[in-house]
Amino acid sequence: MTDTMHIMVVDDEPGMRMGVARALRDFSVRLVDINGEVRFEVEQAASGEEAIDKIHLHAPDILLLDHKLPGMTGLDVLETLAQEKHEDLLTVMITAYASLETAVAATKKGAYDFLAKPFTPEELKNTVRKAAGHLILERQARKLAAEKRQVRFQFISVLAHELKAPLAAIEGYLQIMKDHAAGDDPKVYDHMIDRSLTRAEHMRKLVGDLLDLTRIESGRKKREVATIDLREVTQQAIDTVSPVATPRGITIHMDSPAAVPLQADRGEIEIVMNNLVSNAVKYNRDGGRVDVRLKPAPDQVTIEVTDTGIGLSAEEAARLFNDFVRIKNEKTRNILGSGLGLSIVKKLAQLYNGEASVQSQPDVGSTFTVVLRHTDPQATLAVQA
Repeated sequence: MTDTMHIMVVDDEPGMRMGVARALRDFSVRLVDINGEVRFEVEQAASGEEAIDKIHLHAPDILLLDHKLPGMTGLDVLETLAQEKHEDLLTVMITAYASLETAVAATKKGAYDFLAKPFTPEELKNTVRKAAGHLILERQARKLAAEKRQVRFQFISVLAHELKAPLAAIEGYLQIMKDHAAGDDPKVYDHMIDRSLTRAEHMRKLVGDLLDLTRIESGRKKREVATIDLREVTQQAIDTVSPVATPRGITIHMDSPAAVPLQADRGEIEIVMNNLVSNAVKYNRDGGRVDVRLKPAPDQVTIEVTDTGIGLSAEEAARLFNDFVRIKNEKTRNILGSGLGLSIVKKLAQLYNGEASVQSQPDVGSTFTVVLRHTDPQATLAVQA
């Protein structure tokens, strides 16, 4: 990739302006930060007033500004630019009268660097090279900060939306119970309490998923890697969801060797298995079936969880592992979820140099596949998101 930066040289000496333009005519800088090359176009101004007028029309990226100019001095130009807040303009002062007072004054007004007259073409190029690199890093930092603000805004907006509905439902039920507006039948109020508890459980699950996601992505989750038995963790996940599956006639089968050793953090694998098995039950049909297959290999383990549930379209499947994605249609309208579980599964799989995927067919069912590769048993470092 080749980018172009615009340089304006402001000097009342025509020979100096022409010399700078000539030295930078075929000059280019390769910058690792943008994985590309930067070339330069040079514009000239003979006075501070002319420079200000040209900057108003089209601001350069780098300003090579002589300190001693007729009329407005270089410091006057700097002060004007500071007042106008040209934050994306980087200024290098050119001076033959360098002094500590001048340097302090220029720096306070926003000068980035100094170039003392007389200077060689190589000195000029080194200064421009350093300025270009600094400018690129500053722009990338601002872009990253803006992206983070946008992500944070979207995150908070989605979170507020996800919490608002269950809170409103609980508040409504409580108001009805407070006013005794549903009559005197205790069963009606018992139903409202049950619905409120379900909504509260949804919010608790959402908060728990958010904490898991935050710990993983922040790199602050402490990992305790050891050899665990994946079959045992899977059986625990099955036992946990059985009280929900049994009343609906959903059977769960595990196909696995007697033991499936895996070098991993047990808490992370519990999150993976609990999400996969609970989703297979949650989105299944009554009287359906869940098959959990564990396939060990020398350097990895493959987990396959197949259900006979509502299934997904190709478009829905493509979005499924993103944050806060919940498939909303007539079949899922009454199924509560945070939209984070499978996103967390994918992020955890990536920590094990693995992957998470799904194959699905509407009204037939889905197969979720997670590949986990063995982790160094000595690894007890923080997660790197």
